[in-house]
Amino acid sequence: MNLPLSRRCHLVSLGCPKNQVDAEVMLGVLAQAGYRPCQEAADADLILVNTCGFIQAAVEESIEAILELAQIKNRRPEVRLVVTGCLVQRYQEELVRELPEVDLFVGPDGVGRLAAFLAEEGSGRSRLLLPAQPYLMDARTPRLLATPSHRAYLKVTEGCNHRCSYCLIPAIRGPLRSRPLADLTAEAKRLEQAGCQECTLVAQDLTAYGADLDRSGPRLSDLLAALVRETNLPWIRMLYLHPARVDDALLDLVAEEPRILPYFDIPLQHVSDSVLRRMRRPYSRTTIDELLARLRQRLPQVVIRTTLMVGFPGESEEEFAELEEAVTRHRFDHLGVFAYSNEEGSAAAGLPQQVAEEVKEARRDRLMRIQAEIAAAKLRKWRGKVVTVLVEGVSEETDLLVEGRAWFQAPEIDGRVYITAGNCRPGDLVAVRITDTHTYDLAGEIVSRAAGEKRQRACSQPAEKTAANPVRPETPG
Repeated sequence: MNLPLSRRCHLVSLGCPKNQVDAEVMLGVLAQAGYRPCQEAADADLILVNTCGFIQAAVEESIEAILELAQIKNRRPEVRLVVTGCLVQRYQEELVRELPEVDLFVGPDGVGRLAAFLAEEGSGRSRLLLPAQPYLMDARTPRLLATPSHRAYLKVTEGCNHRCSYCLIPAIRGPLRSRPLADLTAEAKRLEQAGCQECTLVAQDLTAYGADLDRSGPRLSDLLAALVRETNLPWIRMLYLHPARVDDALLDLVAEEPRILPYFDIPLQHVSDSVLRRMRRPYSRTTIDELLARLRQRLPQVVIRTTLMVGFPGESEEEFAELEEAVTRHRFDHLGVFAYSNEEGSAAAGLPQQVAEEVKEARRDRLMRIQAEIAAAKLRKWRGKVVTVLVEGVSEETDLLVEGRAWFQAPEIDGRVYITAGNCRPGDLVAVRITDTHTYDLAGEIVSRAAGEKRQRACSQPAEKTAANPVRPETPG
């Protein structure tokens, strides 16, 4: 289908993978309406900014992106500038008042109707559209992947029922809404048919899946079992697991099914009982210690990623010392550390004893220095070992190298594997012998057929054969 050149759109999407799925839905909806994506904003007739409004740093990044793209509209007034996403839901009328350059503001519940809203623009409708009906995509929803075809995100739920004192997601995204199990497997099949090798499940809290449905209805382990049963996706990855909900059924399934990667992203936020209470996190330091011990005992090859928050209101030196000790003792494979951001409208915004910004940054830097040593030591154990790598393509660092990711590296948030020798294409699953390691990245060569013929064959088979003869995740020891 040849689309007219006057129907070109450029989309900038900020924030998390869940937001990226929203952006892909908007691209799909617009494609059905006759638009085609273009790489350069200057060439577009429709410019979209899909914003994040979770914390102040994300708000500032979103505003900066809007103002930068508004310069194009200033030069070409006929260009339509549309802002969507969490920032719109959070600030609403303030944005309409402060950003006259923007033609239309659409909240996150309007992503599926974006083309209809654009068609009605100029008919007297308000510049601010915040649909009252909570939105939940399904397998029939048009979606144009922004990721390479060999990997994709599967958005399992929308919204959240937790009431953490620092978080505005329930106010922005609404209550938990889970997609039916059959609907999710239908979309996963479609992704597989499009060439997907790695399907990453995302939600605000994956372990809450199904809690809003019938009490006897599906839960996360049921969904994972269905994906294994009804697809041949080689890698199934999970992001965002709540510490209080990681149960034995999930661990048993991951232990039994090699295509479900033993990669556990569990945002702990803190370990001090007093801080956790102020955060309204429903677990204790004992819960955390027991969970991590259970994970490592049940899944010896497990890789654990977490995020921690420093500088929460009232965080004392003693409470931070607890956090520092936990990082040193638990030796997480991947760690993100964030300085607490005092968000207007959150319950924590009114708490006393706000921590100075310089103290927050010093504590964050301290934890990341500790983690850098841990991460480097963990990666050194892979030197000389052969690992399965999903090839991404030409390296972002240099076009002289190809890069990919081992099973223990999640897309866009963890390190990568630089492939220094061997032939491969994006989307290939190949066996790589690690020859060098750095703080967060590895380097290696695709093994010869003589050195690793059996492993190479298993990793490179088409999906239907991979499922019949899966390769269990390797361990460094």
